[in-house]
Amino acid sequence: MLLSELEERGRRFKLALRAAIPILVLVALVVYSTYLKGEIVDLNFENKILIAAMVFISVYFIYFFLERSVEESLIDPVTHGFNERAFWEKLKKKKPDALALLVVDNLYLINQNYSNEQVDLLLYNMIHKINHYLREKGIKEPLIARRYGAEFLIGLTTIDEPVTDIINAFINKYGTIDHIELDYQYAVITNPDFNLKKDISQLRNILNSNQSKDDDSKELVKDAKEYSEIEQTIVNAMKKGDLSLSFRPLFNLHTNTIDTYEIAAKLKHQTKEDILPRVYLPIINKMGLGREYDMMLLKHVVDLLPLIDKNISLTFNLSPFSLRDKQFQDQFFKLLEESNIDASRIIIQLYERKTHHNLSGYLRTLKQIRAHGVRICIDNFGASNASMEYMKHFSFDMIQFDREYVTKLSDKNTLAMLDSLIKMSKELGITTVAKWVDKEEQKEKLKLLGIDYLQGFGIAKPIDEYHLIEKYNKGNK
Repeated sequence: MLLSELEERGRRFKLALRAAIPILVLVALVVYSTYLKGEIVDLNFENKILIAAMVFISVYFIYFFLERSVEESLIDPVTHGFNERAFWEKLKKKKPDALALLVVDNLYLINQNYSNEQVDLLLYNMIHKINHYLREKGIKEPLIARRYGAEFLIGLTTIDEPVTDIINAFINKYGTIDHIELDYQYAVITNPDFNLKKDISQLRNILNSNQSKDDDSKELVKDAKEYSEIEQTIVNAMKKGDLSLSFRPLFNLHTNTIDTYEIAAKLKHQTKEDILPRVYLPIINKMGLGREYDMMLLKHVVDLLPLIDKNISLTFNLSPFSLRDKQFQDQFFKLLEESNIDASRIIIQLYERKTHHNLSGYLRTLKQIRAHGVRICIDNFGASNASMEYMKHFSFDMIQFDREYVTKLSDKNTLAMLDSLIKMSKELGITTVAKWVDKEEQKEKLKLLGIDYLQGFGIAKPIDEYHLIEKYNKGNK
C-alpha cells in the first residue's frame, strides 16, 4: 500500500473520532439527565424542539467534518498518491536527500488513443508500480505524488545504488503498462531546497521538456451539443460497420497500368455528408475504440479483395498503436489465416511524426507482419525524422513521398533531395510513389527521376467501392 493511502486512512480515522466523540458525549449526557435519573420525559412542544435541535446539530456536525475531510485530503483522486500540496508538506518534514520528476512524455498521444478510464487506470497502476519497485530496492516509505497529467514527483532517501540507475531500471522494466507503451523522461536533484518553485524550476531546467503540441491535434468540434450528436453518430456507424471508401488509383510507370489503389476512408452519416477522418479519429481514439476501428477497416479490406482481380493490391493506413498491440496482432494474423487471399495484396501504410522509443521491439513487430506476406509502406516519407530513422533499420516495401516533394519540383533543392531519395530507394529495392500529381510537367519530371508509381487527379480520379468491384470483378467470375 502507498504511504499516502496509509496516512490518508489514519487522517480519516482521526477525523471520524473528532466528529464522533462530541456527539457521543452529548447523547450520553442527554440519556443520563433523563432516563438514568428515573424521570419520565414529557414530550411536550419545548422538549420536541430541543430534541430536533440536537439531531440537527449532530447531523450538521457530521456533514461539516465530512466536507472538511474532502477538502483536506492528502491523496490524488486518480492515482491515490499524495497530491502536490500534501507532498510538499511531507517533503519538508521527512527531508529526503533526492527529488525526482518522472514524466510520461507520450501522455498526449495516449490520451488521443485510449479512453479516459484506461488512462486513469494506467496512471493508478503506474504509481503503485513505482512504489512497489522502490520498496523492492530497499527504499522505505518513498514519497510519491502526481503533479498533474502524467508528471510524478518522487522524494526518496538514497541507498548505495544511484537514484538514476534505479529510475533507469524502472523505465526499462515498465516500458509497457496495461498493454500501453510509455515514453519516459526524468530529472533528479540531490539535496533539494524543499522550496516548491525553486526545486521544480531546477527539475524543469534539467528536463528541458517544453515541447509544443501539433496544431493537427486541436479539437475540431467545439460545441458540446454538436460534439455529443456526432459522437453518437460515430458510435452508430462503428456498430454497423458503415464505412464509405474511396479508391485512389496508383499508376505503374513500368507497366503503364493501374494495379494498386490507396483507400481513403470515411464514416457514413445517415442524414448529412460522410464524416472525415480528421473529425472522427480523435473521437474514436478518445473513446478507446482506435483498435476496433482499425480492425473493422482491415476486415472490410480482407472481405473486398476476393471480389476484385487478383492483380489488384490495396494500400491503407493503420494506426501504429494498433499494430503494436499484441491482441490486435493476434486478430490480424488469424484473419489472414482464415482468408484465401494473397496477403501481399495488402499494403499497410505507416506514418509517425516521432520515432518509437522501443524501436527494436517495434521493428520486430513489423517483421512478424511481413512474415505473413503483408507489405509495409511508409506514408508521407520525409515529413519527419522518424521515417528516415525507420529506413536505417528496416527494409520497407514501399514509400510514398510527402506532398512537399511533389508539389515543389520547381525548387532546385527539393528536386535534388527527391532525386537522391529515389536513387537510395532503388538501391534498397524499395518501390516509390509520388502522390498529388496534378500537372503534366510534374508527371514528366517524376518519370525522368525514375519514380515507380504516380497518383493524383492528373493521373486518374478516385472511384467508389461499387465501381471498383464492377471494374475488376470480371476475372473472378
